[in-house]
Amino acid sequence: MINYPDLNTARLVCRTISGVLFAGLISGCALLQAPAIDPTPLEAGRLPTPDMTLQLAQLGPCTDESEQAFSLDSSKPVTILVHGCNGSAGRFRSLAQLYAFHGQQAVCFSYDDRASLVLGAEQLASAVGALAEKMQHRDITVIGHSMGGLVARKAMEGEQRTDWERQGLKVNLVTVSAPVSGIAAAEPCGYRSLHWASLGLVPLTCRAVTGDNWHEITAASDFIRRPGPLIPSVQRYVKVVTDERQACRRRDAAGTCVKSDYVFSLAEQYQTIIDGYPRLANVEVAAGHVEIVGYKGVAPHQLIAILQQQGLLAVTPTEREIAFQRLMAKLY
Repeated sequence: MINYPDLNTARLVCRTISGVLFAGLISGCALLQAPAIDPTPLEAGRLPTPDMTLQLAQLGPCTDESEQAFSLDSSKPVTILVHGCNGSAGRFRSLAQLYAFHGQQAVCFSYDDRASLVLGAEQLASAVGALAEKMQHRDITVIGHSMGGLVARKAMEGEQRTDWERQGLKVNLVTVSAPVSGIAAAEPCGYRSLHWASLGLVPLTCRAVTGDNWHEITAASDFIRRPGPLIPSVQRYVKVVTDERQACRRRDAAGTCVKSDYVFSLAEQYQTIIDGYPRLANVEVAAGHVEIVGYKGVAPHQLIAILQQQGLLAVTPTEREIAFQRLMAKLY
């Protein structure tokens, strides 16, 4: 155990750790300002005619409007998008529109990103099950970005869900830029010696920064070190790993990078146990942490290409390619 001579030293240690945590974690969590609420419904694109309207806990259209009822064609597959920390359903509004352009249904899962990741995973698993009960088609794809990838991965672990198997549910899991090996900036949160040496100030700081999941995101946590096997309903797992080292989120007029898009290293996105899953495909791509899912001024070209290559998003017909590029320019 590390011993510090007095409370002032402990406080100095805590302030130092706080600075590291806020610089590392907040830069990764506060990806963008929350999107402005757009109350208009999503454009239908070429979506199939819906045969049911649902209102399910934590599932809804990919908008931030208060009305969370959504309509689906129960005979067609559906994709569930899971946002990262400091995100919302509206974060994936544009991506949902790209799915609609290709005639594919997408809904969004909303959760408290400061709550326990285990709780968020349990809620997502319940939402998937509730949706599956309403669907005639048995294929559901779950795509989670960043922290949402941790939630999505955990939701597909654990005990046998015999109801899913009995219903013949087939799940495609996709995680994007997910720190499955733990968040390096949160490493001090996992040092028990610092908990004692700081007189409890370090865990308080960690909780203040990340919420109730502070103890789950470190490399020393059971959440990270001991991932469970994926349930049989998961047909395959596509893990998109982003090499973010050269990425820039914002440049000034002279072209100098003023805000990096480097959040998680490659080491944070690979994990021996998880990568040993027999039905997993790692797809590594040079892209920024936010760039990969798109934001204003930057369309998610690489993610779209990966989803199409993996057969999770329909290939854009040649005759509609120009219209698709125009839509992306409009949305992003």
